[in-house]
Amino acid sequence: MKLTIVDYGSGNLHSARKAFERAARELSSSAAIEVTADPDAVREADRIVLPGVGAFADCMKGLRLVPGMTEALDDAVKRRGAPFLGICVGMQLLAERGLEYGMVPGLAWIAGDVVAIEPRDPSVKIPHMGWNTLRPCRDHPLLAGIPSDETGWHAYFVHSFHLRIGDRADLVAETDHGGRVTAMLARDNIAGTQFHPEKSQRLGLKLISNFLDWRP
Repeated sequence: MKLTIVDYGSGNLHSARKAFERAARELSSSAAIEVTADPDAVREADRIVLPGVGAFADCMKGLRLVPGMTEALDDAVKRRGAPFLGICVGMQLLAERGLEYGMVPGLAWIAGDVVAIEPRDPSVKIPHMGWNTLRPCRDHPLLAGIPSDETGWHAYFVHSFHLRIGDRADLVAETDHGGRVTAMLARDNIAGTQFHPEKSQRLGLKLISNFLDWRP
């Protein structure tokens, strides 16, 4: 099995690669973990991870500047059905639009907009940075074996914007930061986390292991 982490100049690539390699070792998986900016490698991958850090507009621009990359992602994920995981801004790019600095079209795989977090309590700091538990909205294979709610395992977040999902059927989990914040989404073979599994210790390692085994 070949798992490809997409390199488009915006992502925590080293940490992501190390986390996926560790999960594969612990599963005794033969998965080959590759970081690449080659659209042909993405098109042929068995599983695809799209990381992302920074501003929505910059990440979307970087992705579109790699010739053929958005088309390769469409071919592999939307047409062929390869399991896909978006991380942080890599998840946000699945939205129809980003509203961070003006309106920027996204990949439009998931209905919704990326909007600023607006806590009910003005004393709650933005960006949302730190460790939170997850509040599942429905069952999903990627959350199997992960304790949730107040006594659950913690995930690491660092962001000021989140994906306000248009169809709640796509929502898998939320967290609280002065109000509800989208933490995880999924539809068919597509999943995304606002938190960073590669930095989320045992929760992240378990989620990555689940992704390596996922058969949507």
